[in-house]
Amino acid sequence: MVPEGSHVRSVFLTPGTGVLEADLSSKLLIDCSTVDTETSHAVRQRILEVAPSASFFDAPVSGGSLGAAKATLTFMLGCSDDEPQLPTLQLLLGMMGTSIFPCGGPGLGLTAKLCNNYCSGLIAIATSEAMNIAMKSGMDAKVLARIFSTSTAQSTISDKWNPVPGVCPDAPSSHGYEGGFKIQLMRKDFALAVEAANRVQARLALGEAGLKTYTDASNDPACRDLDSRVVFRYLQGPDGRS
Repeated sequence: MVPEGSHVRSVFLTPGTGVLEADLSSKLLIDCSTVDTETSHAVRQRILEVAPSASFFDAPVSGGSLGAAKATLTFMLGCSDDEPQLPTLQLLLGMMGTSIFPCGGPGLGLTAKLCNNYCSGLIAIATSEAMNIAMKSGMDAKVLARIFSTSTAQSTISDKWNPVPGVCPDAPSSHGYEGGFKIQLMRKDFALAVEAANRVQARLALGEAGLKTYTDASNDPACRDLDSRVVFRYLQGPDGRS
């Protein structure tokens, strides 16, 4: 699992040191990175050219550092339900996660992950905005979070990764936004999702606004290198930060 498509290409395709330099006969190769689908397809195609008996799967994950620590990750597999290697994939990935979803074919695991991060990224912004409205109006954020948990605004972001410090004791926001999923990585994934939407001509109402928010937050010294839910701090503005 590496951050970007260029890193995936380097790991697999670099002459002299890449994975393709090894004997890949009958090997099972799993890439859990969240990257553009073009890179994944290119690497898979090259592997099949060099070693036709090998198998390559995109298998990005969701669940963040908390899910990794507890081995409760969700894996989105770029394969079909009738993939012969699926039982082996489930056995291996089941050591790290509790939910493993075949998404239909090569590259569709990545498609699922980009859609997930697009949605969760927007939910984090919306939750931060709503919390900010309530807090500036004099309401306790913990009370609003409890209301959300039993109402139509319920989400994993609010329940487990709440952007407001102190609402979820185990969330990065309650620990100075340290750990978790870096804001720059959310910006990267969000941009990939917007690119994917443009490629298939899927209309977006919130894409550009969300991307600008994560881009600006990534460039904010008070937010950079911290968990992506630090978007709450960004939305508060300098006057609202302690």
